[in-house]
Formats: sequence, structure tokens, C-alpha cells
Amino acid sequence: MHLRAKPWANEWLTNHSDIVIDQNKATNQIGQWQKLFDQEQPIHVEIGSGKGQFILGMALAHPEINYIGMEIQETAIAIAARKSFDQVGKLPNLRYIYGNGNGVETYFEKSEIDKIYLNFSDPWPKKRHEARRLTYRSFLQSYEAVLPNQGEVEFKTDNRHLFEYSLVSFMTYGMRWSAEDYTLDLHADPDKVMGNVETEYEQKFMAKGQPIYKVKAHF
Repeated sequence: MHLRAKPWANEWLTNHSDIVIDQNKATNQIGQWQKLFDQEQPIHVEIGSGKGQFILGMALAHPEINYIGMEIQETAIAIAARKSFDQVGKLPNLRYIYGNGNGVETYFEKSEIDKIYLNFSDPWPKKRHEARRLTYRSFLQSYEAVLPNQGEVEFKTDNRHLFEYSLVSFMTYGMRWSAEDYTLDLHADPDKVMGNVETEYEQKFMAKGQPIYKVKAHF
């Protein structure tokens, strides 16, 4: 997803730096993220939040969890944060990072976050781009560096090839990950779809009749 630049985005982000933390400042926040929320609670992070429908929905549905949406595109993060702010104001349990999700260990210390969400990530289908996939082994290593033991990565996609690749990656990298909790058609599985919060992409693909693949992986 690449969005056309919005002329208001930079100024809005500058004026709301208490909600959206710039990448440079975020690296100085390591070990201190709980201080940005009203209460100390488990922290869940979505890497690649897009326009923010999922992370906002999760924050509203689960006030007992602190959420951080991470997005590298200025326009996307500005749209996500402004939409949230306009709808419900400054939520006590929702913040954003305007920065690159590659190398989450530069933002968080070990066990500082409890769960990571990867929703409809770029599949990077060409073999030479394999290392850019968010379930490539170097990314799994980064997730291990910030999650506690038995920490969780929840992954959703419409791309069958990326889903299969991710299952293999989880189960073979270091032989430490378990990826037994999965579905090949999320919305046809009443047990697994319970409590599901949809993303913008998810709704788009569902309207086309495409199945949504999901896996929860632990290490």
C-alpha cells in the first residue's frame, strides 16, 4: 500500500507528538513505553498499521491492553492517528510509532511487549526479496528479542504462498517456534473468528470471496 501524500500530515504529526512518536524519539523510549500510557498493562504492537482500523478496534475492544501501531508511511500513520483522535480523542491505551518495523529491538527491550500483530504484510513474492518478508528468519530473531518466552505473533494474510512460507519459517527457524494454531479460512471457522477485528484489507478481500489465512505462533 502506498498512499498519496497529504499536505496536512507532517504538521498534524508534529502537533500530536504525544500520540505519534517519531522513529528517532522512539529509539530513546526503549524500556520506558509504559510511561506513555495511563496504566501499566501488557503491550501489544502491530507492525504495519496502515490506516489504523485494526489497532483502533483492538484498543477500543480491550481497554485492559496497551496498543502501539507502527507504520513507516507518513501519510498512513497520520491518517490512522487522526482518525482515532477525531473519533474518540486521545485513548489512554493507544499510541503510534512513525517508523520502520525492521528491527523492533531498537525500540523495545526483552519482554517489554507481549504480542506482535502482522496483518496483510507485503508478500514480496520474488525469491530475491525473501529477506523483506516479515516472517523471514531475521525478523523472527527480532521478535524473539522483544517478546517474553511464549510470546505470540499473530499473522493474517490473503496470500496463500506467504501463509505457507510463514508456517514453514515459524516451524523451522531455530526449531523454537510453534505454529499449530492456524486456519485456512478464518471467516468460515466460528471458533477462530470469534473476537476477530477486521482490517481494511481484510474487508476488501472478504468482499471478493477470498479466504483469510491466520496463524498464531509462539516460541
